Amino acid sequence: MSQSNNDILLAISTPPFWHCGRTIRQNSLHTLLALAPAAALSLIQWGVPAARVMALSMVAAIVTEAVCQILMKQKLSQDNGTAAVTGLALAFLLPASAPWWLTLIAAVCAMGVGRMAFGGYGANQVNAALVGWALVFVSFPIPMDPNAAVLHTSLADPLFRAKFFGGAAAADFPLADLLLGRQLGGLGATQTGALFLGGLYLALRGVIRWEIPCAFLAGTFLVASAFHLADPELYAGPLFHIFSGSTVFAAFFLATEDSCCPHRRLPMTLYGLTGGALVMLIRVFGVYADGAPFAVMLINLLAPMFALIRSHPFGTGPRKAKRTSDNEGRARS
Repeated sequence: MSQSNNDILLAISTPPFWHCGRTIRQNSLHTLLALAPAAALSLIQWGVPAARVMALSMVAAIVTEAVCQILMKQKLSQDNGTAAVTGLALAFLLPASAPWWLTLIAAVCAMGVGRMAFGGYGANQVNAALVGWALVFVSFPIPMDPNAAVLHTSLADPLFRAKFFGGAAAADFPLADLLLGRQLGGLGATQTGALFLGGLYLALRGVIRWEIPCAFLAGTFLVASAFHLADPELYAGPLFHIFSGSTVFAAFFLATEDSCCPHRRLPMTLYGLTGGALVMLIRVFGVYADGAPFAVMLINLLAPMFALIRSHPFGTGPRKAKRTSDNEGRARS
């Protein structure tokens, strides 16, 4: 059939297909609800500065998306809540002391460069919140460093201590304190316990697939255990690395964005395991204390390669083909 007779080209894949019956707006509302406990704890811990950063980031993300859609002559879609989710996720990665101009730049870059430059929601290959975070993290390292910017608190950065003072320094941080967010870092990304509960809620509601966060945490646990067993004095234990920094936030809320991850069980598992392993490799060998956001960006870029891993349709796997050829050979004999 000639190309001129097919103005619309359709991509066809093999079944089964996963039909969930939900809408983008419902998923966004569930995600905001899952992030609400961590947001509340960050308000209790940091007060008005945290509220300012979260509100400004969400408003700037929504306005930036609307302006880009008007310029690109697209239908306005602020009611689906995806821009609000991106703005809140970005705010969680910023320190509570982030100045207004830094928050504004990060939100505008997240929506303008990280999402709308690729065509809008669902077309971006890297998590949009991470694009905005990475641009300001590299460009403005001092305001983005909680150890240098947040001076009015007695809290400490556990990953910074473990990286520069060895695994023995991790013993000063009880796991209960890490779960309750009593650590320096992103204003919401360090609320590990609340984020874990929110992530479980999303998995139980079917908003995210459980394979990715479970594999992500398993990859972090396995690689951290290997380093810890090799030298306990130099490397902290696996639970310390899971509950400190933004590991849980990355596993449940960043690595699971639909447009940036594969959607079959084996690719999702490999995708998550790779991300968890990269978290530890960056923390151990990199210059940054917390490698979770960078790890998610890397596996986002590798997601199309993981998506190529497919099962053989209609039962035509290599084992069945081999059994069929063996049966045919015996029949001839």
